[in-house]
Parts: sequence; structure tokens; C-alpha cells
Amino acid sequence: MMQVVLASASPRRLALLEQVGVRVQVCPADFAEADGKAAEARHVAVNNARGKCRAVAAAQGDAVPVVAADTIVVIDEDILGNPADAAAAEAMLNRLSGRSHTVITGVAVRYRGRELYKDCATSVLFRRLSAQEIREYVATGEPLDKAGAYGIQGRGALLVEKIDGCYNNVVGLPLTMLYEMFKELGADMTGD
Repeated sequence: MMQVVLASASPRRLALLEQVGVRVQVCPADFAEADGKAAEARHVAVNNARGKCRAVAAAQGDAVPVVAADTIVVIDEDILGNPADAAAAEAMLNRLSGRSHTVITGVAVRYRGRELYKDCATSVLFRRLSAQEIREYVATGEPLDKAGAYGIQGRGALLVEKIDGCYNNVVGLPLTMLYEMFKELGADMTGD
């Protein structure tokens, strides 16, 4: 079983890696994420992932693959990060209600002196939500630490009508893309 260093405290990313049999050492990055405009969303997500990956690799080394990711939600011309509080979460969910948005995850992997970084985008359509549904969902606390104020792998699944693209990307780590990145770096993500 392959071991990786995950430059993130995200329990969702940890669970995804463990789901495919990867042993994970969690080492959150000491890196200040940047934000930006929707027009540069892919660039923002990739640069944040690269910054986290490099910060952890500088501290831990890269004899074991270091994996970092940054997930953002884009609607209209805005990037929606994690809501600051319940009111911000309600506002985000009202904005997403009945509409499509894009979830972009930037991923960076550093291994034995080599670094790869890519991004993955998935289109997500929300069903129309009532004000009461939004208030009840926010009251669960689930939206407060998630980009766009929802978690598709939790109760937020009930908000989503349809997705076009990688489901795991919406959770926070596009596993198929990551697997291909590992192969390109000469590492077997599912082997020893």
C-alpha cells in the first residue's frame, strides 16, 4: 500500500485517499491561500495547491509523495470560498439555488524532486431550494467549512439535482486525475 503525505486537514480528502487503499500521513500546510476572480479560478486553485504542496515538501521532504489540493466554487463572476458564518452560508446557498455552478480543484503532487499540478472542473446543478430548506441545512453546521457552503458527500447531496464531471472533484479530490498524475511521476498510488 502506497504512503503519501497529505498537505491538508480535510477529512474528506483523507477519506477519499483511504477509500482507494492509500496510507496517509496528514500534514496540513502552513500556507496563506490566495483568492481572486472567477476568470482566473483555475489559476487560483492550482497556485494554492502548489503553495501548500511546496510548503509541506520543504518541511517534510519528498521521498514520499506530497499531495495538496484546493477546491473552489465559481458562479457568475465570483469565487465562493468557505462561508464566514451562517448568514454567509445562507447567502451562498440562495445564490446557488436552482442554478449551475462550477467546482474547480487544483491538485499538486511533489515526489523525488518532480512536481506536477493540474486542475479538474465539474459542473453542478442545484435544485430550487426553499428558504426553510436552506435555513435547516445551515443549522446542521455542515456548510460552514466547505467551499460554496455545501458538502455533496453529506446532507448537501439532497441539494444537487445533477453533476457533469468528476463526483470526487466536488468532494475535494479528483481521484482519477490524481492516479494519472502519480503514474506520470512513476509512482503507483495503489501499490507499495
